[in-house]
This record gives sequence, structure tokens and C-alpha cells, in this order.
Amino acid sequence: MQVLPRLETGGVERGAIEIAEALRDAGALPVVVSAGGALERELERMDAVHVRLPVQSKNPLVMWRNVAALEHVIRRYDVKLVHARSRAPAWSARAAARRCGVPFVTTFHGTYNRGPFGIKGLYNAVMASGDRVIAISQFIARHVQEFYKTSPERIRVIPRGVDLDRFDPARVSPERMIKLATEWRLPEDVPVVMLPGRLTRWKGQHVVIEALARLGRQDIRCLLVGSDQGRSAYRASLERAIADKGLQGVVHIVNGCHDMAAAYLLTDYVISASTDPEAFGRVIVEAQAMGRPVIATRHGGALETVTPGETGWLVAPGDPAELAEAIATALAVGSKERARMAAACQAQARGTYARQLMCDKTLDVYAELLQGADEPPR
Repeated sequence: MQVLPRLETGGVERGAIEIAEALRDAGALPVVVSAGGALERELERMDAVHVRLPVQSKNPLVMWRNVAALEHVIRRYDVKLVHARSRAPAWSARAAARRCGVPFVTTFHGTYNRGPFGIKGLYNAVMASGDRVIAISQFIARHVQEFYKTSPERIRVIPRGVDLDRFDPARVSPERMIKLATEWRLPEDVPVVMLPGRLTRWKGQHVVIEALARLGRQDIRCLLVGSDQGRSAYRASLERAIADKGLQGVVHIVNGCHDMAAAYLLTDYVISASTDPEAFGRVIVEAQAMGRPVIATRHGGALETVTPGETGWLVAPGDPAELAEAIATALAVGSKERARMAAACQAQARGTYARQLMCDKTLDVYAELLQGADEPPR
């Protein structure tokens, strides 16, 4: 049974769907508990069980009530293992799992804000309390050990996976690319760089705008692809910066995209300019699967997914001058070197970050615990 706050779009939610599908393919009955969302339909299509409960709530009384409700779900569906993917649900799920005597697994999806003076550390610590703690990168594994003193023996590093059927250049038709290029009004024979990610300050869109201003070129296009998710003031600040820097013909804000595979193919280089460390950085490996080198900031998961000079470039976080220099270097790469980098990107994505690998390793963690199910949970 997987427990997470909601089933809307996002890395946590996508991971839950992918593991549910892997469980179904392995002959098990996947049970998912959440407050619902758009991805419920995908569970219905695979005949998985979805139970709606207010597990997204941080209200202590609701969380306590959720314990009994989750215990009922565990017993009703004869659940053998509980896997929590977020903090509030994890508190209830751990208590229910302990009551029923079944193993408890967590996935540590991010660094989680510890608050002033670390006051939220206790709340976050539930994610480090699983019988096994899945870390989505070596960076997160080190974080869990440093801040929560979790034994390395309980940690399993399983990077997030990319759907190589979806992110496969051979499967993207010219018609899809033409449609998107027309929507975005992209001229032919102009280099394109793209920063995919929701419009929020820590994703670094403002750094990219400043870098392009320093670059001083009008013969390129930069796409900032992502929804503002209600952050209209931040979007307005980006639009003002674009106008102030005279970049209206260079930088375009695109309100999301439903065909990211085609978007990557329309792009020469992808940028990940996050000013705070990414726990993993799915955008980077999606781009690499499509044969697109990435310019990323030198911290967090990017240190594991980007090899400078081979699959992209790394720059200092929040440094527009270094980012501008990296963009200039990338745009100057010749076609032969570019093809070599594209091949290296695809080889890494397929060999290390395939979704099937992530699913197989996660099911291995389940099997590891279930084979020792006669041992009482710690």
C-alpha cells in the first residue's frame, strides 16, 4: 500500500503510479491511498485499488483519525507492506503499519524545510524512520544520514526513473514538433535553449534572464516552460525583467507543455538553473534521454547526473556570469561534438535512469523486507 497526499501531477505522484503499475505487472494488487486527484484515472485503468482519505491533512486530529482508517485498509486488502511518500501521511501510515505488524518503507523525495533552528526536524524525521528508507539520489542519502542519523544499512539509493518509451526521439513524429514550434512561434535555424520547471524563484528563471542579458545575443530563443501555479506576482516580475533587459524577442514564458518529449527535441540545450539543490532533477535525465545536453547548477542531484564536458556543463548556483559563459560555450559546440554528447546523454539515461530500473529496485526493497517478515518491525 502506497500512501501520499494527492494524485495530482508531480514527481511523487508519478512515482507512485509507476510502482503501482510494476506491482500489477508482478501479479500483486496495488493499493494507493490519497486525497484523490487527476491521476486516479490511471489507477482505474490498471485495476488498482484507490482509497480516498484526507491523508494530505496536517491537522493532528485528522492525522490521528487516519491511523484507524489506514489500519482498516491494511486489514481489508491484506496489505503486506506500507510505503509512505510524504510527511503528514507517513505519520499515520507508520502507526497503522506498526499496529498491523507489517513493514514500513519511506521514500525521501527532498531535503524538506527544517525551519528556523531546525524546529521542523522532528516532523520531518518520520521520513527517515522506515524499516527501509529509499533516497532518490546519493545527495539525499547523505542528507538523511547527516541530519537524521539514519543508519546507512537502512538506506537504499534508488534514482528516479524516466519513461524511455515516452522520452524516445524515435517516437516523436515531425508533425508533433511542427505543431509545437508553430504554437511557440519558433523561427527556423535559431538556437533554442529551454528551462522547464514551474515558475518559482528557486528554479532560477531570473538568473537565466540576467545571463542572457550578459550574453548579449538576439539570435537565440530561450523558453521558460512552466506554470506559475498562482504565483502571478513572480511571473509579472519575470516579464518586467525581460522587458527591462530588452529580451522580448529572445525569452518567452510558456504556460506549461503537454508534449515535453517534442519540446526537448525542439531544443538545442536544456537549462536547470535551480538556486537551491535539486533532490534529483528529473528534467535533467528526461533531456538526456532525448539526446539533449544540460547546463545545470553545481549542487544537489545534478552532481550525479551531469558529467561536465560529456553530458553537459555545471555552473555555480545563482551566478549569471558563469551561466552566460556556459551558454556561449554550448552554442559554439560543433555538430560532431554535439552528436557525441547526445549519444553519451542517451547512454547514461538508458543505462542508469530507466523507469524499469527504478521499479525493479523498489520491488527488490519490498522483497527484502517481506522475506524477513517474521521479524518484528523496528
